[in-house]
Amino acid sequence: MPPLLPDADLLARLVAFDTTSQRSNLPLADFLADYLDRPGTRIARNLSAAGDKANLVVWLGPEPSAARAGLLLSGHMDVVPAGEGWTSDPFVLTDRGDRYVGRGACDMKGFLALAANRAAALAAGRLRAPLVLLFTYDEEVGTLGALRLVETYADGRLLPTQAIVGEPTCRRVVRLHKGHLKLRITLPGVSAHSGYPHLGENAIEPAGRVIVALTELARALAAEPAPHREMFPEVPYVPLNVGTVHGGTAINVVPERCTVEIGLRPLPGMDSAALAARVAAVCRDAAAPAVPAIEVLSDSPPLLTGDGAPIVRFLAAAVGQQETAAVSFATDAGWLARLGIECAIWGPGSISVAHKPDEHLPKAELDAARGVLDAAVERFCAEGA
Repeated sequence: MPPLLPDADLLARLVAFDTTSQRSNLPLADFLADYLDRPGTRIARNLSAAGDKANLVVWLGPEPSAARAGLLLSGHMDVVPAGEGWTSDPFVLTDRGDRYVGRGACDMKGFLALAANRAAALAAGRLRAPLVLLFTYDEEVGTLGALRLVETYADGRLLPTQAIVGEPTCRRVVRLHKGHLKLRITLPGVSAHSGYPHLGENAIEPAGRVIVALTELARALAAEPAPHREMFPEVPYVPLNVGTVHGGTAINVVPERCTVEIGLRPLPGMDSAALAARVAAVCRDAAAPAVPAIEVLSDSPPLLTGDGAPIVRFLAAAVGQQETAAVSFATDAGWLARLGIECAIWGPGSISVAHKPDEHLPKAELDAARGVLDAAVERFCAEGA
């Protein structure tokens, strides 16, 4: 049985795995499975369709049952690319006195380390209700691992109904978030020498009209009322972002293809399929007579957990928070809710430093989160809740 590591040492081990989303996460999943392989622990790997990635599901305590008591602690194993601008190696956890610096330290390997150690330190036999860890893949590129779990994990409907999804919220309790719908619009053309443009069809020209139309749609969405907008005062509407445009191969070649990728963030209670259909209609009208191909790249659902959910009430009381909050980013919780799970988004660190050079996690945040998680496990798993 592997020795129990201090939280900071375990975090250092986790950060050392480069789990950017274009890589397999299996080495990290294997490490965590080995670390958590202790008496009374049941470990399952929920593989991606290609088999090169895996969600890790770790059960402690009583067998799964229809009662669905206990607690689920969930976080993603993948991180965004490190990029440039770091003052230390992004995959070596660096102690800067009051903080730990490294890619994923905040988003969200700090929470993974806390969750793994809460489980590793437990004597599974003392639990009266299950403690389950769910560590997912590819959250950063569209909550793909959580979707895979919902679609294929046989015991999904037996997971505990109370969950903490440990995204960095500065330990503020969040029960609503927007979704993220990603679409790709591909405009076709015919390549030709640019000296003889009549022999080709320029794909960038209809793409330009599409971008103008999408900009107008973004303005329209910003002016429309949306459900639960009072919870998102900074951006109380569905933002539409034209994120990437790719077209052409050379200045002297008529481009045969142009792709435009966009993201929309629906509020809780909104239908992403209706938004996608609206985008498609706008793009087809603007591109005519060209016929665009429109593809859904990913669809991360929004989240709305009731303010009376036991996990929300517990965390709010634990941190002295009077009113729960909302965030404008998507998480795995949107999919987990489809399994009847009431999710609270709560974790150490700030989203304001995630995805940036010198991403960091304050030591005080790690310490404070540890105590709350210990209390949560005691409340939902050891007291026979």
